[in-house]
Order: sequence, then structure tokens, then C-alpha cells
Amino acid sequence: MHLSDRITGGFLVLLGALAFWGGSRLPAVPGQDVGPAVFPMVVGGGLALCGALIVLGIGHSFEDEETEPVEAHEGLARWLGAWRALAAFVPPALLLFYVLASEALGFLPTAFVMVAVAALSLGASPRLALAMAVAAPPVVHLVFYKLLRVPLPAGILPAPW
Repeated sequence: MHLSDRITGGFLVLLGALAFWGGSRLPAVPGQDVGPAVFPMVVGGGLALCGALIVLGIGHSFEDEETEPVEAHEGLARWLGAWRALAAFVPPALLLFYVLASEALGFLPTAFVMVAVAALSLGASPRLALAMAVAAPPVVHLVFYKLLRVPLPAGILPAPW
């Protein structure tokens, strides 16, 4: 069963609006500019925006049409299909890896591995995966450490700030 983009996009807009509304009702923390309401409101706003873009059909022309596998490569296509089914287990495996490795390795090396593996499993080129794995962890660390004031494990490679 396939749902229309308008239905799924509308659901995302509703979900984002509810997250935004729920976040706006959280109490502020005295003495802090950024409280617990910021994260759900940012996520809710982004989710509602993405849902609205889906409803409007923006970006639909960028999707590739699926092609049928050539009979000569049917075995390879079957193997790749099995690998793609296993790719669904990558996010939970990465979360488990973070729980087990972040204290020993620290946030930056652990996040480097996580971003690289996630990007490669989603089909990014090795060059793009490496660039994202180098750039994303320091940015995420800065947001958590400076803006949200959440300490992250230092491990073998502490952040310079």
C-alpha cells in the first residue's frame, strides 16, 4: 500500500506542529537563555517545514526512477537487495556502538566512525563520507558543549575548547 505524498507530508506537518507546541509548553530554566524547550521546538519546526515541502512536491523531480535489474546481473542485484535489507540495522548498531565505545574513545572519534559508517551505508561516496565524518563531529560537539552545555566524553581525543 502506497500513501500519497500529501498524506505523509501532512502527517509530518501535524507531528512537527505538535512537537513545537509541546516544546513551547516546557518551563524555562532560571538563569539560562537556552532551556529544555529549544530542542523540541527546533525539531518540530524543521519537521513541519520538511512536511510542508513534501506536501508541495518540492524535490519530487530529484527522485530517481527505479530500474529493473538486468538478467545477467540478477545474482548481484539479489545480493545488493539483501545488503540493503541489512542496512536497516545500521542505526541501532551505531547507537549500541556509541554506548559501548564513547567513554573509552571519546565523542569525537566515536562520532567520526558513526558518521562515516552511516554515510557509507546510505550510499555516499567514500570521499563525501570522509569529509562529513571529519566536519560533523566538531560541529555537533560545539553545539552540545557550548550552546546546550551538555558535557560529552573526552576520551583519547578531547575537544580543544
